[in-house]
Amino acid sequence: MSFLHKTAIVTGAGQGIGFEICRQLVAAGANVILNDVDPELAAAAANKLSATGVCTAVAGDAGSITCIQEMVDKAAAAYGALDIVIANAGITLFGDFFDYTPDAFYKVMQVNLGGSFFLAQAAASRLRAARGVIVNIADLAAFETWPAYLPHGISKSGVVHLTRSLARVLAPEVRVAGIAPGTVLLPENWDAGAAEHLRETTPLGRSGSPADVTSTVLFILDSDYLTGETIIVDGGRHVRR
Repeated sequence: MSFLHKTAIVTGAGQGIGFEICRQLVAAGANVILNDVDPELAAAAANKLSATGVCTAVAGDAGSITCIQEMVDKAAAAYGALDIVIANAGITLFGDFFDYTPDAFYKVMQVNLGGSFFLAQAAASRLRAARGVIVNIADLAAFETWPAYLPHGISKSGVVHLTRSLARVLAPEVRVAGIAPGTVLLPENWDAGAAEHLRETTPLGRSGSPADVTSTVLFILDSDYLTGETIIVDGGRHVRR
């Protein structure tokens, strides 16, 4: 698959899923605006990818209107167009329902849902001109109830609804689709027994990887008749009961 002369924005891309998406796009010839909230991580990731293609770092909070506008402006100024937006940035806060503060709750909403909403808004006119694509990265938590991650699940449910709504609002010029990953890259501090139990109870018998998500991103980008859908990529965990 070639993305030669295409320009993409990928948020939350200093490592993990976002970085792998950028790597694949750069390898396929795209000009990539790589965003991460950590300036050093963003710069290091962009420098690494620039060895094989064109990648520019924009450091900042993907839930910030200022950062969002900077990414869109930089894509236009540097490359003259914007074809692809991957809204991948997200945060997860663990806690008991009764312990969440308003600041913690609204921060999750700002990054996970607000970032996706306002990035689409800022990019819409350029994406329409290019007949482009938005891919929103949701989460399996959008479809399940995980009490310890309640604000995260609520925000990702919003991302799924946003994806459906934008597919209607921006049609026919812009396609909008989502991906809901399951367990991808378990945290290093996870208990080994819990991690093994999770793998054993996943129908495909393993945790996911960034490559599993990226292959679905590429499928969406190449599927001209797909819009409004959120694809669950979880090894079958959502059908295990």
